[in-house]
Amino acid sequence: MARHNIVFGRDQAVRGDANYSAPQFGRSAQAAPAQDTQWSSGFAQQGARSAQGADSLEAMYARPSATGHDTGRMTIKDALNAITATLGLVVVVGFAIAILPYALALVAGDAGAQAGLLIAGAATIIGVLGGLVAALVNIFKKQPSPIAVLAYALFEGLFLGGISGSMEFYFPGIALQAVVGTLAVAGTVLVLFRVGVLRTSPRLNKIFMVAMIAYMLFGLVNIGLMLATGQNLRDGVLGLAIGGLAVVMASYSLVMDFEDVQHAAESGMPRKYAWRLAFGVTVTMVWLYVEILRILAILRGND
Repeated sequence: MARHNIVFGRDQAVRGDANYSAPQFGRSAQAAPAQDTQWSSGFAQQGARSAQGADSLEAMYARPSATGHDTGRMTIKDALNAITATLGLVVVVGFAIAILPYALALVAGDAGAQAGLLIAGAATIIGVLGGLVAALVNIFKKQPSPIAVLAYALFEGLFLGGISGSMEFYFPGIALQAVVGTLAVAGTVLVLFRVGVLRTSPRLNKIFMVAMIAYMLFGLVNIGLMLATGQNLRDGVLGLAIGGLAVVMASYSLVMDFEDVQHAAESGMPRKYAWRLAFGVTVTMVWLYVEILRILAILRGND
């Protein structure tokens, strides 16, 4: 994201404008010395214009300071609004899809429950494919787009609602546990970030990138193995270990997201970049929720 300060870019003093003169505060206006009649007519109008200019300058500096809304700069509030809207859409759509099996079971019994599971499965597939496309659009799009970010949130809501509804049917209460676990981890990371305990560093960033590459390669190998033999490497003790590592990585990614929000607000980014930050936070939160849900499923399956 390109960084520039809009306020400084328009400030005459910072640009070094030769015509800019700083206001003189703390000095009372003094009456102009008397002029000869032959000169007074020539300088009277200039003196009046100078007085008007001084009054205008004084009035300008007496105005309230410009806010982020006035200058078009992004503030923390703008980022929070975009993040709330994006995550809120994920939660609303996900909840609506997740309760379908139970809702239809109440209406039509077992047949309704099976229909709800089919809908949840279809929502999961649509969410995966649509979310992948929407994510690529947001990643490679030069300018942030609220519509593209909200479209990603919609597809992720379908995906999370689908898998949550399906797993909730077989493991009652698991979705609520995953939600509580996700909020607990994210809240802890936020508190520790605010008090200055958690911060990123160049060395940790390199470790994170290496771990991400290894994690993605492991995922590809696991998918290939499942298609070829039906065996899943994400089960049992190994699955718990990989899941725990993924939660740690997602937590560090969340710290990076929080730092991005802070730096963007401090550097005066355009307000529209709040949506790109919201996209990053949503990606991390979805990843964190899926990993916690996977860990809980492994633990519940071993009971």
